[in-house]
Order: sequence, then structure tokens, then C-alpha cells
Amino acid sequence: MNFAQVPEVDAASVPSDGFLLDVRENDEWAAGHAEGALHIPMSDFVGRYGELTERAPEGDKVYVICRSGGRSAQVAQYLLQQGLDAVNVAGGMQRWEAAGRPVADGTGGSGTVI
Repeated sequence: MNFAQVPEVDAASVPSDGFLLDVRENDEWAAGHAEGALHIPMSDFVGRYGELTERAPEGDKVYVICRSGGRSAQVAQYLLQQGLDAVNVAGGMQRWEAAGRPVADGTGGSGTVI
């Protein structure tokens, strides 16, 4: 499977109650993230895969996001190979923020995408 075959959705189309997996690194997450997202950095992903399977609602779609869509496409591809219903969020957190979706910093403040 190449990344062109990974299903994508625009950030504006992610349901407000959708299960969002953020695969950016810790500094990116700390600067700003979508409230309620599960954070597992791509660099730790295989070792922490169990956290995803514990938290993801069974049978629900997993929306995978990074900064611009490259890393999340790789993780979405991996999840599809594991039999999960995964979709890449096209344009990542950059497009999420541009679409006016909320970005939090984890301390109750407004976050920023780096």
C-alpha cells in the first residue's frame, strides 16, 4: 500500500466526537493540540500501540493527525494493516488550525501549531 491509497479527510470534516490520534512529538503537542486527542508520538508508536487499542472505541474510525499530514499518513497506513479503520487528516494540525478548529495548550490556554 502506498500513501496515495490511505483514506484522507479534511480537518474541517472530522466529527467533533471523532477519535483523534495525534502522532506529533512532545514539543509539538505541548505547543498546541486538539482537545481530547490521544497523543502517541510516531517515534514511540509501535511500543505504545496498546494504548491506542485500549482507548479507541471498538469499530470506530481513528482520525490520525500530525503537523502537515506526512507522519499521520504513515501511521494510518500501519493501522489499516492492523485491521483498524484509520483515516489520515489531510493537512494535519496546520489545516486544523486554519479551519478554525480549537487548539489547546494543555493548561487551559489557546495553543499554537509548531
